[in-house]
Amino acid sequence: MRRFPARSAALLVVLVTIGALALPAVKRIVRDLTLPLAYQSVIRQQAREKHLDPALIAAVIYAETKFDARTSPTGALGLMQIEPATAEFLAHRSGGTGFRITDLAEPQINIRYGAYYLRYLLDQYDGDETLALAAYNGGQTNVDNWLTRAHAAGVRFTIASIPFPGSLNTAALPFVRKSFA
Repeated sequence: MRRFPARSAALLVVLVTIGALALPAVKRIVRDLTLPLAYQSVIRQQAREKHLDPALIAAVIYAETKFDARTSPTGALGLMQIEPATAEFLAHRSGGTGFRITDLAEPQINIRYGAYYLRYLLDQYDGDETLALAAYNGGQTNVDNWLTRAHAAGVRFTIASIPFPGSLNTAALPFVRKSFA
């Protein structure tokens, strides 16, 4: 009878140890599943103002930074990873007179500029979400060049035609759409 409690205690120690080791992973999973809720109000506001699907904005944020604002190795800033030159273009285009690059560290400003840029790109590509997302991440000039080459070759441009893999991450879109339903 004495072995059973000792085995139970050993099993309990093992389970607690496994639980302690798994806790950071569980916390990360919970955080990843709830991330779109962190900036939901500003995302919804910008979606309304820019006539965008809030899930599209959230998907871009998720694909770019997983809702963890940072500076990329190429210098893109904030939640929506906006390049300083793109931000200057957007500020000029939108009439932003007091804009400074450091403003992109503010989530509300970053999301506002990112949503503005998404709307601009969707307008440029006649509402084609694939092209707009490719241009958002890979650059509008690159997408225009890819389209020109595809047209010259007489082929249809597709996601598979994008020459570098990081240019279009639509895998996050269905996940984020559920969060904003």
